[in-house]
Amino acid sequence: MMAHPDGGDIGGPRNYLRPCLLLLLAEGTSHGYELLEQLADLGLGRTDPGGLYRCLRAMDEEGLVRSAWEPSTSGPARRVYELTDEGREWLHVLAGSVADLARSLATYGRRYRLVAEQRDPIR
Repeated sequence: MMAHPDGGDIGGPRNYLRPCLLLLLAEGTSHGYELLEQLADLGLGRTDPGGLYRCLRAMDEEGLVRSAWEPSTSGPARRVYELTDEGREWLHVLAGSVADLARSLATYGRRYRLVAEQRDPIR
């Protein structure tokens, strides 16, 4: 995420967490802490763990993911998440929306560069 000149974060796209989680779970079954670590690779480096688990719980209730407790040899049991068929369908729908957003952001970037070059032609 990018810092605003006054020190605040501009933030990422609204509701980007859900498509990211669906994509990560399409890559393989995982538990919450692993997902939290993997989100950084998708641009969500400072994800709130509570928000992550609320999103996973909501997707479980909606039938997009399935979860089960898995025993651990090195500590307490942990909840493991996997993508359902319905979740895979939603992944495809959301991937289209993310692609549309990427095109919009690319257009924004091109237009911004034109404005910036006009203001500061030395760049």
